[in-house]
Amino acid sequence: MSLPFSPVTQKDSAFAALRQFARKRPAAECCELCSSELPAEHQHLIDPAARKLICACDPCAILFSNQSATKYKRVPRRIRFLPQFQMTEAQWDGLMVPIELAFFFKSGSLGKVAAFYPGPAGATESLLSLEAWADIEQENPSLREMEPEVEALIANRVGAARGVAAQYYIVPIDECYRLVGLIRLNWHGLSGGTEVWREVAKFFASLKERAENVGGESNA
Repeated sequence: MSLPFSPVTQKDSAFAALRQFARKRPAAECCELCSSELPAEHQHLIDPAARKLICACDPCAILFSNQSATKYKRVPRRIRFLPQFQMTEAQWDGLMVPIELAFFFKSGSLGKVAAFYPGPAGATESLLSLEAWADIEQENPSLREMEPEVEALIANRVGAARGVAAQYYIVPIDECYRLVGLIRLNWHGLSGGTEVWREVAKFFASLKERAENVGGESNA
């Protein structure tokens, strides 16, 4: 008697399952506005009120290029290295940041500068004296060009005690989110461990590789 189909053994079934698994594509990120698939490197919008990043495709991001009167703001892509950045130890102390790594951005709605420092639990906000920031901005005119909400100054002074030069960058705000996530993921123990600081060093090396130099800072 002929069979209507060939019998499937347990071994055949296992191989079929493996083939199906191998054919599955990894889940891709999608634009959170139109649901189109995104490449690994893609644009972001930010909801300033919620301090939340939104993944976006190029056409959707372009819709928010005008930074005014919208819920979302488009995050720019430029990275600027500030080799001539000026800040004294007294000025840094005046910023009330307890560690040597922090980022600062202008809050358009509140008209102030917010200061955050990353750690194993995420980013912590530090109270910031507007007078202290005004002094630093006076000596570093590039800070006046930062776009509110979407760009930030990152200060890396981690190696200053060992004679390593501090680094300062104006970056897209999503780079700050990336740094916070990197530290949370790799932090171990009380001091973070060698792995987290190795990853932080890679992060700043990547910034420098992609950055344009902003030299010749002078008082305005």
